[in-house]
Amino acid sequence: MTTPTAAPHWLSDDERAAWLATAAIMISLPAALDSRLQRECGLSFFEYMVLAALSERPDRTMQMSEIAAGVSSSLSRLSHVVTRLEKQGLVCRARVAGSGRRTNVTLTDDGYAKVVEAAPDHLAAVREYYIDVLEPGDLAALTRIGAAVARRINPDRPFVHGVAD
Repeated sequence: MTTPTAAPHWLSDDERAAWLATAAIMISLPAALDSRLQRECGLSFFEYMVLAALSERPDRTMQMSEIAAGVSSSLSRLSHVVTRLEKQGLVCRARVAGSGRRTNVTLTDDGYAKVVEAAPDHLAAVREYYIDVLEPGDLAALTRIGAAVARRINPDRPFVHGVAD
C-alpha cells in the first residue's frame, strides 16, 4: 500500500496492456450480457445472476447475505433488485426466525421458469462473447487469475475451482 507522499509505482508497458485488457472485459462484457438479457428475456444481468444462484440450491432458498456475497453486491443494491423480482412474482422473502436481521429469499415456480427460459440464450451469449474467443489454456489461466484476484480482495471467502463457495 502506498502512502500519499510516496511516488506512484507506475505500470510497465506489459502490465498496463494486461490491466487495460482486463478493464475492457470488466466493463464491456457485463454490459453486453445485460443488453442481450434485457432484449431477449426482460431481465438485467444482475437479476439473472440472482435468479440463477437461487435456482442452483435444492430448496431454491438463500439468505440475502449469501446472495450478496455470491454475486458481489451490497445488501442495499440486492434489496432493491429483490424488491423488483418480488413484485414480478419471481421470488419471495421471509425473515429468518431468531435474533438478527436475516432474511431468506426463495425462488418461486414462476422465477424458476423465468431463469430456465433465460438460461439458453445467456449461455449462448457467454459462449459467443467470451468462451469461444479463448485459446487453449486460456480457461485454466483465467480461472487461476480470477481466483488469485478474488482471494486478494476477499481472503476470507474460499474459492473452489474458481467459483465462490
